[in-house]
Amino acid sequence: MLRTAVIAVGALLLLPLFLAGQGMADRAKAPEGARAYILWPANGAVIDGGKFWVRMGLQNMGVAPAGIGHAETGHHHLLIDTDLSDPDGPIPSDKQHLHFGGGQTEARLELPPGTHTLQMVLGDADHIPHDPPVMSEKITVTVR
Repeated sequence: MLRTAVIAVGALLLLPLFLAGQGMADRAKAPEGARAYILWPANGAVIDGGKFWVRMGLQNMGVAPAGIGHAETGHHHLLIDTDLSDPDGPIPSDKQHLHFGGGQTEARLELPPGTHTLQMVLGDADHIPHDPPVMSEKITVTVR
């Protein structure tokens, strides 16, 4: 009886460590050579009026809508004036983290005057970056 109780308590103590490791193990794997990039605008572009199209590209992977869990696919997320804060967790959804869960590869943006950074991150079916993360280089645009 005491042995069973010790085993049960040990299992309960180890459960949080097991569950913490589950999130890391569940990240979708990115194939070697996978690359994300922003086709337009170019780094350093000056945009008049603040309204413009962003066109996102992907190499050695496919695009699939959110919720569709196919190997080596994902959907675009655009980070505006921010960094990816947690590569192991879901990408937030707010004004600085735009989700394109329908599989879109372009979007019309409107930004206020000033200098802004843009970076594209591919998320899996659950909006979690791949392992390793598939991200574009961060670009800078100026709106006047």
